[in-house]
Amino acid sequence: MKRLLRQVVLLLLASALMACGEPRKSVFPPTVSIQQLSVLPDGQWRLTVRIQNNSYSGMDFKSLDGRLQVAALIPIRLHADFQRDIPALSGDVIRLDVLPTAAMAKALQAVADKGSAGSLAYRISGSASAKPDQEDKPRDFDFSGTDWISPVPGIPDTYR
Repeated sequence: MKRLLRQVVLLLLASALMACGEPRKSVFPPTVSIQQLSVLPDGQWRLTVRIQNNSYSGMDFKSLDGRLQVAALIPIRLHADFQRDIPALSGDVIRLDVLPTAAMAKALQAVADKGSAGSLAYRISGSASAKPDQEDKPRDFDFSGTDWISPVPGIPDTYR
């Protein structure tokens, strides 16, 4: 009888352990910001956009769809399709070329005229499509943030 009871207990313990799976890792929305802005000769802006994965698991980023607003001016659309596998709590960059409005270009030029003492507020918002490592399909993560860009000393038409 003791032997049978021992086997039943071992079988129950083994079943309980098999039911335990890998723990799910916490997933949080990414942070998106402008790491660098360069004014190209044709007037377009080349944005180096940083995507910071704030999750405790790696994420496979597929696209970004959002808006960039400089000062209080009319925003422009940001869109990119790309493939970036960003590890947990890490970041990576993508490059986007955008055509600013005339008012945005004028505001940036006013900052450039002030040199390194000048700065310009911006707001970036939208959603990023990404697939967390432990999930089967991608989902959209909203992001929103404000920051400042300033001219880089010694490098014309470049802002950080």
